[in-house]
Amino acid sequence: MATSKRSLFLKRRQRVRSKLRAVNAGRMRLSIHRSSKNISAQLIDDVSGVTLASASSLEKDLGVVGKNNIDAARIVGTAIAERAKKAGVDAAYFDRGGFLFHGKVKALADAAREAGLNI
Repeated sequence: MATSKRSLFLKRRQRVRSKLRAVNAGRMRLSIHRSSKNISAQLIDDVSGVTLASASSLEKDLGVVGKNNIDAARIVGTAIAERAKKAGVDAAYFDRGGFLFHGKVKALADAAREAGLNI
């Protein structure tokens, strides 16, 4: 029986998150989501269950509405790092979910690191 692409993605996401939570207890989580048309990032405090900052390519002030390319990922990564600093967070762990760490996901992480977020 063939395993669907979606079920493999969900298994990979659970595996990544469980390993990260075990190692990085007490730190904030930088979670990303990549769709076919947009990319977004959230800074989440898992202890209290609150989203502290978020950035998305859907925001008009970022200037990349409806784009999902590497340049948009860099802009979103820079924006989430700046908003994290405003929220008083300088370190987080990078939760890529079930997405592979290359292309847009890597560009977002590198831009956040360059902007001063320790991930």
